[in-house]
Amino acid sequence: MSRTILAILVLVFGLGLAQPVRAAGSDGDIPTAAQSDRITSPDSWRSIRQGEAGYIGGQPAARGVLIQSEGETWRNFRNGKLAVYAGWLLIGVTLAIAAFYFIRGKIMMEGGPSGQTILRFTKIERIGHWLTAGSFLVLAATGLNILFGRWIIEPWLGKTLFSWLTWAGKWLHNISGFVFMAGLVVIFYLWARDNLWDRYDWGWIKGGGGLLKKGVHPPAAKFNFGQKTQFWMVIVVGALVSSTGLNLLWPFTLGDIHAMQVMQLVHAALAVVMVLFILGHIYIGTIGMEGASTAVTTGYVDREWAREHHAVWVEEVEKSEPKAAE
Repeated sequence: MSRTILAILVLVFGLGLAQPVRAAGSDGDIPTAAQSDRITSPDSWRSIRQGEAGYIGGQPAARGVLIQSEGETWRNFRNGKLAVYAGWLLIGVTLAIAAFYFIRGKIMMEGGPSGQTILRFTKIERIGHWLTAGSFLVLAATGLNILFGRWIIEPWLGKTLFSWLTWAGKWLHNISGFVFMAGLVVIFYLWARDNLWDRYDWGWIKGGGGLLKKGVHPPAAKFNFGQKTQFWMVIVVGALVSSTGLNLLWPFTLGDIHAMQVMQLVHAALAVVMVLFILGHIYIGTIGMEGASTAVTTGYVDREWAREHHAVWVEEVEKSEPKAAE
């Protein structure tokens, strides 16, 4: 009996040793990647290069694409024509604003401040303005960094610090986008009606908005034609930028990878258009015009400023004001 048990143990032990030897000996029977005709075949690589999709369990076929050739086209356009043209436009508009300031100077209240104020924007209107404007400033700064930072900021900060800055900026960009969309809804609800075309707009256009010559003050209601143009640009372009941005946050919602690449280019190009418009808006609202900035800070403006730039609106407000007791 003991001999039988010993023979069984020797047999089991021998089979255990034989398995690694057999496995090791069979490794040469399995073709490596370099030996596989399916991998090294020029036809197969050509198919992959042309975008033939592989298989990923539980995923759409489009996500199995190993090499997407359009990505190289997208990258070259984004880092080439888009970045170059956008950069020159930003520089050109900034220089044009600076030239206008030095030639025209700050637009002053010709009669000087009256010392009397009038409510220009209510608290809810100012909240709507700053929801949109504040979030846009964050979006513009972080977006321009994504577009130009690698060439302008990275050489100064170094790769490590720039990568952290861009990573944080990306999250700020995503969060600020939702604040911006909320601001769009608020200002559309509050101001859409006041920004429709009226009979004073053509006169404002012919008079250059009173910006080109001293002593020229075309009458305007609550918003003049320039402000209306700015408003509808923000609403329309802002809605397009928001919709493309949402698709980038939730990939493949509205299209495949190629559609996302197109949307990213549209998103970036329209965002640059908004920045170009907003540069002029910021200029007029700050150093370009005396008395304009308080409209969105305290809500009140000097009555002389209001009469010079929005005479029709002032008349409407004064008609509704209670008369002083005689």
